[in-house]
Amino acid sequence: MIKTILWDIDGTLLDFKVAEHMAIKSLFAEFGLGECTDEMIGRYSLINDSYWKRLERNEITKDEVLTGRFVEFFGEIGVDRSIAEDFNKKYQLRLGDTIVYRDESYKLVKSLKERVMQYAVSNGTVVAQEKKLRRSGFDKLLDGIFLSEELGVEKPNVLFFEKVFEKIKPADLNEVIIVGDSLTSDILGGINAKIKTCWYNPGSKKADPKLNIDYEIKNLNEILGILD
Repeated sequence: MIKTILWDIDGTLLDFKVAEHMAIKSLFAEFGLGECTDEMIGRYSLINDSYWKRLERNEITKDEVLTGRFVEFFGEIGVDRSIAEDFNKKYQLRLGDTIVYRDESYKLVKSLKERVMQYAVSNGTVVAQEKKLRRSGFDKLLDGIFLSEELGVEKPNVLFFEKVFEKIKPADLNEVIIVGDSLTSDILGGINAKIKTCWYNPGSKKADPKLNIDYEIKNLNEILGILD
């Protein structure tokens, strides 16, 4: 019986790609960098994903992710790389300007409020996530928020989850499930922490068969069937 859900935020409860797209386009206009095409944003997104995966493997620091991705991106498209740090600072705040719920996630989390304990678990920055959670209303619905920047360790490191468990004190880890879209962060982290895992996979991607995933869903509301 599941009594606690650990929700990932970006790409799970909220549509990160839409927020990313809008934030970058608006900042290109603000910085006077000319047109930012969809192809350019697609390239940035690939660079960004690669940096976050390196962070998950403890190869680089969070600061190196946040600035380095823009340094590399700007270098590729011929933009002055010296603005990367300032661009990133504004980007963190701008990400919270666009709130798009995945699969009516707000209604789902609200409907589960009296049924299970629910917490946000994210590697995103404090600046970005606090604004997103406040503007989305999740800060009022969730029973707690755990951000890697505050815990001092990133998912999928088991220490991240151990610090969460110290706070929420679950009676039985078999009653805890993590729901997230990232195999390398959420699912591997859940496996490392020995809790149940639910891969949110709306795009029907293929997973490494070596990963022992407990559940796979294409729509967040399928979690209701798992809880039943």
